[in-house]
Amino acid sequence: MAICAKDSGGPYDLGLRRRLERLAADHFIPHKVDTYPNYGSDGEAALRAGADLKVGLIGPGVDASHAYERTHRDSIVAV
Repeated sequence: MAICAKDSGGPYDLGLRRRLERLAADHFIPHKVDTYPNYGSDGEAALRAGADLKVGLIGPGVDASHAYERTHRDSIVAV
């Protein structure tokens, strides 16, 4: 599982990210913290629009996006 620290719009909420990391570690869920400099999420768009919320992002580790994506079954199970 990937826990996103930041995307093209900037960093996600640090406290929420650390909580996600603790939850994954406490439940023995394999995970990596990553950045997505060429990606924008719905959460990032909501922040840009002025929403007052904390944003976090998790997902399966993938190779490529919006085309021919590859992932591993274990990564999907971890999410």
